[in-house]
Amino acid sequence: MVTTEHPASRLRAWMLEGLSDMGRHGGHTGPHAEPEPPHKGQRWWRVMCLTGVDYFSTLGYQPGIAALAAGLLSPIATIVLVIVTLAGALPVYRRVAEESPHGEGSIAMLERLLSFWQGKLFVLTLLGFAATDFLITITLSAADASTHLVENPHLTSVLHSYQMLITLFLVALLGAVFLKGFLEAIGVAVALVGIYLVLNVVVVGVGIWHVVTAEHLVTDWANALTAEHGNVFVMIGVALIVFPKLALGLSGFETGVAVMPHVQGDASDTEALPKGRIRDTKKLLTTAAVIMSCFLIATSFITTLLIPENEFKPGGQANGRALAYLAHEYLGGAFGTVYDVSTIAILWFAGASAMAGLLNLMPRYLPRYGMAPHWARAVRPMVIVFTLIAFLVTWIFDASVDKQGGAYATGVLVLISSAAIAVTIAARKAGQRGWTVTFAVISVVFLYTTVVNVIERPDGVKIGACFIAGIILVSLLSRLARAFELRVTCVRMDPMAERFIRDMASRKMRFIANQPDRRDKAEYRDKLEQIRADNDMPEQEDFVFVEVTVTDPSEFEGCLTVRGEVLHNRYRVLTVESASIPNALAALLLHVRDMTGRTPHIYFEWTEGNPFANFLRFFLFGQGEVAPVTREVLREAEPNRDRRPRVHTG
Repeated sequence: MVTTEHPASRLRAWMLEGLSDMGRHGGHTGPHAEPEPPHKGQRWWRVMCLTGVDYFSTLGYQPGIAALAAGLLSPIATIVLVIVTLAGALPVYRRVAEESPHGEGSIAMLERLLSFWQGKLFVLTLLGFAATDFLITITLSAADASTHLVENPHLTSVLHSYQMLITLFLVALLGAVFLKGFLEAIGVAVALVGIYLVLNVVVVGVGIWHVVTAEHLVTDWANALTAEHGNVFVMIGVALIVFPKLALGLSGFETGVAVMPHVQGDASDTEALPKGRIRDTKKLLTTAAVIMSCFLIATSFITTLLIPENEFKPGGQANGRALAYLAHEYLGGAFGTVYDVSTIAILWFAGASAMAGLLNLMPRYLPRYGMAPHWARAVRPMVIVFTLIAFLVTWIFDASVDKQGGAYATGVLVLISSAAIAVTIAARKAGQRGWTVTFAVISVVFLYTTVVNVIERPDGVKIGACFIAGIILVSLLSRLARAFELRVTCVRMDPMAERFIRDMASRKMRFIANQPDRRDKAEYRDKLEQIRADNDMPEQEDFVFVEVTVTDPSEFEGCLTVRGEVLHNRYRVLTVESASIPNALAALLLHVRDMTGRTPHIYFEWTEGNPFANFLRFFLFGQGEVAPVTREVLREAEPNRDRRPRVHTG
C-alpha cells in the first residue's frame, strides 16, 4: 500500500527545511550555507562590492535628499558629511573590525559588557534599531527603484500612478527569491557595483564638464549662496545644523563589518586571531569610504548647480533620482535608461543584502536567549514575517523615499553611535588614553546627530520603538513558552563526580536537591533526616546531595559542569553552576540515567510561598518552584514514563 504525504505536511517540511541543524554549536543560522572554512574566502575588494550594494546604492537618492535638506548649501553640507565619515565613522568601524573579527559587529561588543537581564534588554533594543535599519533599507531601496522606473521618460505616462504597486511587487519579489533560496553571490555584487560606479563616473564627468564650460553656473551659485547666508562662517554653521538630515550617506559600515567572514585574509590566520582578515577588512572599509566620499561631494555639487530647485521637490522629475535626471538630460534617453536599469538592479540587490542581514542577525541572538519561537530558526517563515512587515512599512510611508529618510537615518545613526560607544569602552579597557578621548568625541558627535535627527524627524524613532516593543514582547512570550525546555547542551563531570555515580549504579540512585546555605555538618544532617521522615525511608538508604548555584539567570542554554566533593568526611555533594536550577537538575538526572542505564530518583521539599510568585522567580531568576518545574522539564524531555527519572516531593 502506498501512502501519500499530505500537502500540509509537505508544505510544513518545506517551510521548516534546515530547522534542526540551525543554531547549534554556534553555527551559522542565517539564510546561507555555513561560513567558509578558515583561511578561505574572497579578495577584500570583491567583498567590498558585497557591502557596496548597500553603501554605493545610496547614490540613487542621497543627492536628492541632500538638496531637499540643505538647498544651495548641499555641497558644503555634504563636505561636512564626508569629514564625519572619514574622521568619525571610518576609525570607529576599523576598530570594530579589530574587536569583532568574525562579523558579530558592535552589538556583540556591547553584549559582552553587560550581563543579566539588563544586558539582554539592551541587546534587544539595539536589535530593534538594527531591524529598523535593515527593513527600511529594503522598503526605501524598493521605493527608489520604483521611482527610477516610473520617472523614466519612456514609461512615466504608463506607470506613474502605479508606484505603490511596483514597490510592493519588488518587495514581494525579494521575498520570493529568499523563499526559493538565496546565496550571497559576490560575483553578482561585483558586476552590479562595477557597472553602477562606471556609469556614475560617466554622469559625474559629464556633469562637471557642463559646470566648467558654463562658468556662470558657479558664479550664480556662489552669489545666491552669499545672498542667502552672508559669510562662510554662517554657511558652515548652517551646514552643521542640517548635517543630521544627510546621515543616510553613513549607511553601509555595519554591513561592511558583517561581511568580514567572507574576507580571505592570510594563510597564517587563525580563527582566534585572523590578522590578515582584519587588515584586509580595514582596506575594504577605507576604500569604500573614500570612493563614496568622492562621489558624494561630486554628485552633490553637480546636482545642485545643474538641476532646478523645484525638480527636487515631491512630484519633481529629480525627486529621489537626481543623477538619473542628469543622465537623461545630458546623455540622452538610451544612456539614461541604461542608468535607470543599473540603479534599479543595485537598489534591489541592496534590499537583498539587507534581508540577508536580518536573517543573519536575528538568529544570532534570539534563539540563544530563548527569545524566539522554535520556527524562527528556519529561514522561510522569517522571510514571510519580514516581507509582511516591509509591506506594512511601504504602505505607511506611501512608498516615498523622502518620508522614509528619517526612519532610515535613525537606524543608521543608532547603530553607529552604539559602535562608537563600544570602541570607546574597548579603548579605555586597553589603556589607550588617546584613542579613548578620540572615540569619546566621535561618540558625542554621533549621539548629538542622533538626537537632532530624532527631534526633527521622529518617524524613525517611532518605527524603531515599534520594532523594539514587538521584539521584546515576542521574545518574552517565546521565553515563557520555552521555559520548560531542557536547555542544557552538554554535561561534563569531574573524576570525583563520576566516581559518585559509578558507586551508586549498583543500588538505588537517590539524590537530594539541596539549596546551599552554611554548608556545615548540621545542614546536611538535618536535610537528610527530613527527607527520610517525609518519605518514610529507612536509615540504610544512601543519598548524594545536589546543589545548584544560579549564575546568570537571563542565559537560556549552555553546558553543565558537575563537580563532586565530600564534606565533613561523610556527605557526598555534587555542585553545579547553571542559569536555572530545575533545568540543571533535569539535565543531570537524564545524563546519569544514560550513563548508568538505571533510573535515578531525586527528592525535594515543597517551596513555601505563592505558586505564581515562585514561577515568576523561576522565569526571571532561575529558581523558585523547583520541584514541579523539574518534573515538567523531565516530562517534556522524556515522553516515555518508564524511562523518566523519578521526582519525589515531601
